[in-house]
Amino acid sequence: MPSTITVAQLSRLVGLPSAPTLIDVRIPDDYQQDARLVPASCRRDFKTVSDWAGEFAGQQVVVICQKGQKLSQGVAAWLRYAGIAAESLEGGFEAWRDASALLVKTESMPIADDKGRTIWVTRARPKVDRIACPWLIRRFVDPHAVFLFVEAAEVPAVADRFKATPFDIDGVFWSHRGGRCTFDTMIEEFGLASEPLDRLALIVRAADTASLDLVPQAAGFLAASLGLSRMYRNDLEQLDAGMLLYDAFFRWCRDAVEETHNWPAGGKPS
Repeated sequence: MPSTITVAQLSRLVGLPSAPTLIDVRIPDDYQQDARLVPASCRRDFKTVSDWAGEFAGQQVVVICQKGQKLSQGVAAWLRYAGIAAESLEGGFEAWRDASALLVKTESMPIADDKGRTIWVTRARPKVDRIACPWLIRRFVDPHAVFLFVEAAEVPAVADRFKATPFDIDGVFWSHRGGRCTFDTMIEEFGLASEPLDRLALIVRAADTASLDLVPQAAGFLAASLGLSRMYRNDLEQLDAGMLLYDAFFRWCRDAVEETHNWPAGGKPS
């Protein structure tokens, strides 16, 4: 297999369920100069790769350093030695940044737990926004994020006792702002504004705020979301199922907005 992947190749994979695991091994000085991250990447110390390599067994990995040279190539080579399919990002973080590819702002990122996961809590029985936000986080921010669904009145106390970040309730940072929903807030705060995600955000906002006239896809999107909420009593099972819905709409928003479909195929019926 090739030992490097280009920015153009990787950018087509980011946000998809099949995206590789991304490991940022920039030295602290380089990271502190620009503390943004390639979406869904995690930070690791290149010097201790022999200690943490086993965490990524069975995964496809892309390693990112500042310039795509000795650190990422060395870590990727070590991972391959450990039997892990690993590549380095050609040109590294600088090439990704200079291509104006998506970068996650970390200023508002919740503190991770001792296993490196962010913990989030919200109201039970999600419909739209409370599925949209976990989808965005897992696809672009923290693939291993934990989501807790509890009674609405208990969200603040659970957040306090379990060191979780509350979202989509009144009076917290991660919530609606004016006419925009929590999904919009997360896109803004994480610096993820882009044509596909902005298009998806409009659909989510229209469905979540009973503004179905904003965009034609909103009514069908809401119907599918409400159907899923009736199909699953377990909120986590509903979230797992809902991920596919958001994956599909994201791909439409990114790749298929100009495509049409009609019958009969190839011409008029005889």
